[in-house]
Amino acid sequence: MSKEMFNDTLDLSMDGGALFREEAYTDLKAGTVRRLVPVNADGSEDRSRTPIFVGNTQILTEHGPLPVQAALAANNLKEAIAAFPATMQRAVEDLVKELEQMQEEAGREDDSRIIVPR
Repeated sequence: MSKEMFNDTLDLSMDGGALFREEAYTDLKAGTVRRLVPVNADGSEDRSRTPIFVGNTQILTEHGPLPVQAALAANNLKEAIAAFPATMQRAVEDLVKELEQMQEEAGREDDSRIIVPR
């Protein structure tokens, strides 16, 4: 891809009406809860929008750590911490299913390349 084509397709403008300040909370063990606080373009808190909570953890694989992230259904930090274990467990299970499906599809693609002599 040429530099001109790349620059024409890449939009790096930020939406000043959709800004968030990020706060991170961690127990240094299980993971991190990020609170995304809506802010106005001047940095002041935008109380007309609701904060978003996101859980982050990682699982260790034979190829190294694999990050896992999921939205937490919560209205405050206490609820986010309570929702973290079950939400992250589901996210890990979904990730494992997705990886197994990808491996299965890759195996089918490999099978389709096998040439059987006649």
